[in-house]
Amino acid sequence: MKRRVAILISGRGSNMAALIEAARAEDFPAEIVVVISNRRDAGGLEKAGALGVPTLVIESKPFGADRAAFEAVLEPALEQFKVDLICLGGFMRLFTAEFVWHWHGRMLNIHPSLLPSFPGLDPHGQALRTGVKISGATVHFVIPETDAGPILMQGAVAVCDGDTPDTLAARILAIEHRIYPAALRLVASGKIRLQGDICKTDGDDGCDDVLISPALR
Repeated sequence: MKRRVAILISGRGSNMAALIEAARAEDFPAEIVVVISNRRDAGGLEKAGALGVPTLVIESKPFGADRAAFEAVLEPALEQFKVDLICLGGFMRLFTAEFVWHWHGRMLNIHPSLLPSFPGLDPHGQALRTGVKISGATVHFVIPETDAGPILMQGAVAVCDGDTPDTLAARILAIEHRIYPAALRLVASGKIRLQGDICKTDGDDGCDDVLISPALR
């Protein structure tokens, strides 16, 4: 049986759309059963509806800083749709530790850097100010600490001398759209094992792909 997935968004839903498109494949081991936004004006709601996915709005603003009260409304909605896995797609709301641990190993997020480098806000600016030559994106399980959960998958791009935060973000976004569905496929198919804080992939015999930046001359 396919795993039932809820995507939580707050904005345009770029990664949400990539996940929905990937899940349309017959052999994909998960189905997107609902998109939930904490903002009524999130652009991703219209995209999800156009792609035939049910949507739900649970405004977080009325709850202010009371995370538990917001989650008390969110959790029944997840139960209503019989959700097995949660994917965060630009969801700009922090959870309580209790909610996170309840979904431990079942809630995924994506961050536009090669974690543990450059967590939090402005990861592209952080990368450029530090002068790294390679950056990328990371899919990870969610834990109470921000951008610190077990790493599921990463994808890398070269950082160019002329990059701005916007140009680097655009190249990394293309990587995000590739690795988020791939990571969800691994989790939904049961090929990911958690050993403490480390993710292991069943059937992974290693790889020999290399990215060197600047390119060797």
